[in-house]
Amino acid sequence: MTDVTEPTALTRRRRLLILAICCLSLLIVGLDNTIVNVALPAIQRDLHAPASGLQWVIAAYTLVLASLLILSGSVADRVGRRRIFQLGLLLFVLGSLLCSIAPSLGWLIAFRAVQAIGGSMLNPVAMSIITNVFTDPRERAQAIGVWGGVVGISMALGPVLGGLLVDSYGWPSIFLINIPIGLLAFVLAARFVPESRAPKPRRLDPVGQLLAIVALGAGTATIIEGPGQGWTSPGILTLAVVALLALIAFPLWERSRREPLLDLRFFRSAPFSGATVIAVCAFASLGGFLFLNTLYLQEVRHYSPVEAGLWTLPIAAFTLVCAPISGRIVGSRGPRLPLLIAGPALAASGALLTRLTATSPPALLLLAYSLFGLGFGLVNAPITNAAVSGMPRAQAGVAAAVASTSRQVGQSLGVAVIGTVVTAAVVGPLATGLAPASHAGWWIITALGGVIALLGVVTTTGWARGTAERVAARLDPTAPAPASGRPAVRPTPSDRLR
Repeated sequence: MTDVTEPTALTRRRRLLILAICCLSLLIVGLDNTIVNVALPAIQRDLHAPASGLQWVIAAYTLVLASLLILSGSVADRVGRRRIFQLGLLLFVLGSLLCSIAPSLGWLIAFRAVQAIGGSMLNPVAMSIITNVFTDPRERAQAIGVWGGVVGISMALGPVLGGLLVDSYGWPSIFLINIPIGLLAFVLAARFVPESRAPKPRRLDPVGQLLAIVALGAGTATIIEGPGQGWTSPGILTLAVVALLALIAFPLWERSRREPLLDLRFFRSAPFSGATVIAVCAFASLGGFLFLNTLYLQEVRHYSPVEAGLWTLPIAAFTLVCAPISGRIVGSRGPRLPLLIAGPALAASGALLTRLTATSPPALLLLAYSLFGLGFGLVNAPITNAAVSGMPRAQAGVAAAVASTSRQVGQSLGVAVIGTVVTAAVVGPLATGLAPASHAGWWIITALGGVIALLGVVTTTGWARGTAERVAARLDPTAPAPASGRPAVRPTPSDRLR
């Protein structure tokens, strides 16, 4: 059995190195979430893919990732976090290699699922490693801020890097770039990351896992395939009913379990629940934005992949600047200020693009892209911090997995819902019909930004902090109660809100 190293025995330099290794895994997973978007037109031409097929290239990855994140976090808590982290890196590298040589659309979608299986073992497990290595609350908040910044940076850089690679080497190159980064992270993890496990790992919950997969998979398939097969066709109606039944059965089953896949008590915390919804809204905006914008720039304005990627540089630039700033603000003042800027910025970006035409002036596009980058850069750190702040270290992997799952579910829904709404409204070829049809999608993104702003207010009130304290006390019964009789919880930087 691998020795388990106590985090207190690690030097600060070693802890920072571990953070960097974990961020390498996050980099390739985040890049892969968005780098594929800019290659969609090239994939469509080479593999003769319909619009729904392009949606599945994205959704197959995000759906499998979302379905397995919590399970991977639980397994890592049981058998060893470093072991599962390294296995995830190898599977991700293998899936990337297979995607680069996929001979058809069906095989590409299948290999994207292999990638996602490996990816599911990276983000929540890496976050759990970080949470257990950085035991000081303030230092942990700063590490989480760096982590949240890398989430935004990697996903914003994807379109730019993807455009350069597709234009220079073809779409398979967007998958090959993952291989050296993944292998480097594997070697460094073996050398520097200590093994750790939960003191009392939870039992596995195969029934709950199956219900989650069915609900997400059948629900997304209903949305993507509905327009093509007809919303009242027997196949679509069957998928819808199956998704609904699984969605109803999941919480009922989880409540009956002593050690469920997902502890529903987490959601009694208003900040945690709010962060979950904010993650869904933010990443639905991102998924829909990138899907529509890629098709608009390449199919309507006839830009090359590298030109389309360069047009999104404002998104990458603002995310690069704002993500670490957001992490520092969350660590010192809490999540309210970043959320109150992020929500309106995303909403304003969507509102500007509701005026989009085939000949919209460059200034309109650049302003909309800048606002989106500002909002997206600020929103990630509050999501991650709220997910793990106040949670016992033994459950950090599961809490982080819920936040990561929310991101992937949001991106899946964004591509499925916004993509379906827009493509169903296109009249004629994409070159002439996409711009006016896209207005409905931009209005959806505007509404999602408004929801983020509203939750930024509601989930940072004194009432919300009280719910978080009570949930933390229930999850960690060893915490002493204060003299007033109210449950106590270890303070974190996100609890010290102004």
